[in-house]
Amino acid sequence: MNFHTQTSKAVSNVLLRHSLTIFLLLIGAQVGYSFQNTIVGVLIHVNSKTGEQQRMAMQIAAQRYNNYSQNHYINLFFRDSGGIPLQAASSAEELIIKKKVEVILVMGTWQEATLVADQGNSAQIPIISFSSPPMIPPASVQHRWPFLIQMAKDQAVQINCIADIINEFNWRKVIAIYEDNPYSGDSGMLSLFSEALQKGDSQIENRLVLPSFTSLSDPKGFVLDELLKLLPLQSRVFVVLQATFPMITHLFREAKKIGLLGKDSAWIMNEGITSMLDFANKSVLSSMEGALGIKTYYSTSSLSYRQLQEDFQTEHAKPGSDALQAYDSVTLITKALERMNGKSSNSRVFLEKLLSSDFNGLSGNIRFKDGHLFNTPVLRVINVVNKEYKELDFWTPKLKFGKSLKILKDRETKDDYATNISLGPVVWPGGLTSAGPKGWKLPTNAEPLKVAIPINPAFENFLKEGPPKKYDGFCIRLFFETIKILSDKYGDIPYEFESFNESYDKLLLKVINKSHHAIVGDLTILANRSKDVSFTQPYTDSSLSVIFPIETEGSMWLFMRPFHWGMWLATICILIYTMFTVWFLEHEFNPDFGGPLENQISTTLWFAFSSLFFAHRERIRSNSARVAVAAWLFLVFVINSSYTANLSSMLTVKRWSRRDIEWLKQNKLSVGCGNSSSFVKNYMIHVYKFHPNQIINVHGEHDIVDKFKSKKMHALFFESPYERVFLNKYPRDYTAITAAYKFGGLGFVFQKGSPMAEDFSEAILELEENGKLKSLEEQWLTPPQCSNSSRSSETEGLTLSNFWILYVMCAFMCTICLVLSVSSQT
Repeated sequence: MNFHTQTSKAVSNVLLRHSLTIFLLLIGAQVGYSFQNTIVGVLIHVNSKTGEQQRMAMQIAAQRYNNYSQNHYINLFFRDSGGIPLQAASSAEELIIKKKVEVILVMGTWQEATLVADQGNSAQIPIISFSSPPMIPPASVQHRWPFLIQMAKDQAVQINCIADIINEFNWRKVIAIYEDNPYSGDSGMLSLFSEALQKGDSQIENRLVLPSFTSLSDPKGFVLDELLKLLPLQSRVFVVLQATFPMITHLFREAKKIGLLGKDSAWIMNEGITSMLDFANKSVLSSMEGALGIKTYYSTSSLSYRQLQEDFQTEHAKPGSDALQAYDSVTLITKALERMNGKSSNSRVFLEKLLSSDFNGLSGNIRFKDGHLFNTPVLRVINVVNKEYKELDFWTPKLKFGKSLKILKDRETKDDYATNISLGPVVWPGGLTSAGPKGWKLPTNAEPLKVAIPINPAFENFLKEGPPKKYDGFCIRLFFETIKILSDKYGDIPYEFESFNESYDKLLLKVINKSHHAIVGDLTILANRSKDVSFTQPYTDSSLSVIFPIETEGSMWLFMRPFHWGMWLATICILIYTMFTVWFLEHEFNPDFGGPLENQISTTLWFAFSSLFFAHRERIRSNSARVAVAAWLFLVFVINSSYTANLSSMLTVKRWSRRDIEWLKQNKLSVGCGNSSSFVKNYMIHVYKFHPNQIINVHGEHDIVDKFKSKKMHALFFESPYERVFLNKYPRDYTAITAAYKFGGLGFVFQKGSPMAEDFSEAILELEENGKLKSLEEQWLTPPQCSNSSRSSETEGLTLSNFWILYVMCAFMCTICLVLSVSSQT
């Protein structure tokens, strides 16, 4: 080929290249003129599983928009925040200055969001945060950071759902576990959790705050040491509020090794943890067997979700709720741009369009109020079973638990907010399925229930000790019955008794300082005691009584009191009438009633008087007189018996109607008080104003009797259960009046806040309902009808109304006899 030819070809090639270049530049200029490019900055934790899913979801959302948009293009610039607020702030500054971003998405903590929001205020560009403070009102946040949009899940709603699960199973104490983030802390989550528990009468017994996993040189050993500190605690309900996936792995594995995932345990996880279960391998899920968790519900039946799942090219093909929320954040931006006709240069208008958005995203309804996401969330309870997790009930803030969304919607339509459906069925740690775990540490043979026994009660009916270390009495038998009920429900409950000869106030210190778990005895439930310990349901009522010795009434006319004056008058009248009838019928034929008139009168009078005692000797000859005398003798028999009985009662009547507390105080008489009842002594001094010198201590039953007999004590203040026992033993010697209407009753004692107190209370109620408690009272104490405290203060005289029929019959018979006698003579 000659040179001319080569040159021609070279020139042609150069011209062609220049032509192509010019053409491409023209096309590029045309494209640049017709397309609006919006640059979006994203601060994300790249090296986390959640961050990987979020990044992929946002890229898919941006690509879909760019594919169908004819005049706009979204360009995403990702920066790794590393979970460090200062690094996030530095990356945000670089995106604002160098990349000229028009909106920034912050996927990290609230501390990262606040630092970036400060820069957003200065640059006047919207900042979309995926976190929010649980304890700061949204209006306050919006006032401080007007360009901040909180597209975050409501932590308070999640905390309330966990609290409802705890309330559903009546767990009263929980242990909160939290992995500390050196850059964020708990953001008020623990305080929020504590408040939610208090609404259901539960509380946080202990907090296990773990340091950041990356700061630990030996995380396995550290976690094990911290979990071992929880073993002595009674609570076995563990709530993991926040933790990284590596920390979760060690936490559950070590907890399972030391027995904290047994049949008495329950574990609940927040959504930040359950969202990572999709990435967990089988061995990790195996250690979490039986744990519960919550997650935000989202529909998987929509076309958009299925398309996203097809495009989701990861080792786990199912996008989680965090990924769906990230996808919706890009959709939020694109919809705002569409309403601005593709122009995002005006940042305030752009912010307004973002905040006024209202659409159904993949994660739920996207709508804002006061700068934060405003919707009614639906949560789902999950249960880790067979090395995977299954979804259980739905939950909403108003309607609580429901088996399906349809049920919840139907109840909401009917305004049926009262009905609550039980959660389940749940497979708990240890494979427990029949009922929820107790949630507290059950006694074992290695650590039995340590029970303190007072051996100085007022009466052995309540407690008594026999050799060798054998205990009996009402309280012990009641304890055995409650243990039997609880053992039927939860299995064997080992226990051991230890006796103490101390005052009850000193004995309470052994439970307060936690050297013993319980006290079984006759302890009165009082307000000041309830501040330091927990009492069971009272097994018997308790009030204050005053016991007096019985004294007989003294009166010179006491013999007249068995009959009312009307009764005496009627008796005298019928006696005279009967005497006249007998004389009239007998004086003409009977020599015993004959003779001079004065002899007839004296004989008749003597006959009438002696017949009162059935001691008459005169013979009755006429049949008519015999009928009259028979009627009279029957009346005499009845009134004699009644008189004798009523007089006997009056001779033994007690005089306590004139002896009361005021009488004791006015006469400055000595009164007794049990040496173990310090509160009774204080009651006597502060309420009834007895002088302390008037009060003497008594030591048991025999000392009480001796002091009464020796007149060293004129009255005894006793609680009603002891009064019943005492009066049952000495019913004819003592009586009682009520001094104070009611105390708290007698009950068993447990450590403050112990869940065992509630279980024992339920067992005592069951014994009351099935009659077993009544049988124990009748066996060891005394039936209510045996007490003589209910007797009337005075035995009243008998009246004519009780016997008038007998008097009428006697008078009638005498009259008939007289009429027949007169008729026969005429």
